[in-house]
Amino acid sequence: MIIRSKAPLRLGLAGGGSDVSPYSDIYGGLILNATINLYAYCTIEETNNGIISINSDDAHCYESYLVANRLEIDGKASLIKGVYNRVIKDYDIEPRSFKITTYNDAPAGSGLGTSSAMVVCILKAFIEWFSLPLGDYETSRLAYEIERKDLNLSGGKQDQYAAAFGGFNYMEFLKNDLVIINPLKIKRWIVDELEASMVLYFTGASRSSAAIIDQQKKNTSSGNEQAIKAMHRIKQSAVDMKLALLKGDMNAFARILGQAWEDKKKMADAISNPMIQQVFDVAIPAGALAGKVSGAGGGGFVMLMVEPTRKKEVVNALKQLDGFVMPFQFTEGGAHGWKIYPTDKINVK
Repeated sequence: MIIRSKAPLRLGLAGGGSDVSPYSDIYGGLILNATINLYAYCTIEETNNGIISINSDDAHCYESYLVANRLEIDGKASLIKGVYNRVIKDYDIEPRSFKITTYNDAPAGSGLGTSSAMVVCILKAFIEWFSLPLGDYETSRLAYEIERKDLNLSGGKQDQYAAAFGGFNYMEFLKNDLVIINPLKIKRWIVDELEASMVLYFTGASRSSAAIIDQQKKNTSSGNEQAIKAMHRIKQSAVDMKLALLKGDMNAFARILGQAWEDKKKMADAISNPMIQQVFDVAIPAGALAGKVSGAGGGGFVMLMVEPTRKKEVVNALKQLDGFVMPFQFTEGGAHGWKIYPTDKINVK
């Protein structure tokens, strides 16, 4: 039997960073994000050779291990091993041999939540394989615990929930890791207008978000007044942008996006850099209204709001830089898995 799964990546539209502890624990966080048609993929193939074979294409990791209750976390394919170890332990599953293959439509460090989407994707494959009783909330929470607590990887909470639920979501992050997901029903013409008004540009450079997130945590813990006030405004931008989105007010959407980027840059020194600033220096004169980096910052994808009639001008202007424009559409569905049975075992009547 073969099990496959996929989980969508997301654009962080507003509120990014307010889902990171200790800020979310002290003040509460608000996030507005939306999934797009770029995905993390996982395939599990049952075998009977006593070996666990791992093919992580994004990490360029191709390893084999004897079947065991726990795989050592040694920096190789940590996301796969983290999910495997937790599932085997929590659900008292008898270990068995299999081959697992994973890959992503976007590079790691792109600011689209690739790592968390991959954890959700891998977990979804195991859920499908073993028929585990996990809904979207439970899947998101377990994926968060695996990534942030078991593997001790820095980051917030929004990415796991975005990948599991899919679509446009307004998220609330409260004390004690309480999360409330509010799916938004956006009219089709508004989604079309937003897609017509956005350019997604990859800077050509991936980055590790850990150092940026760790500085944000330090700023909150140390009571850095400027950083905390900036994060309060970023959180409020999620409220304001949600209203603009529901009304289809793209001018307000662009204005909020631009102000949120100015506030975000105050959260950590490495959020912006000359490479990112060059994108804005090229895009704004060509017709871009505003923009911000998706994710923690420092590189990855830049979201730009444009007047639709000038979109081609912005795209052409960006061609002089080293990155590329990524075509995309917003998607509604979250992570899902399915089984493929050998055809010789299927009886067709």
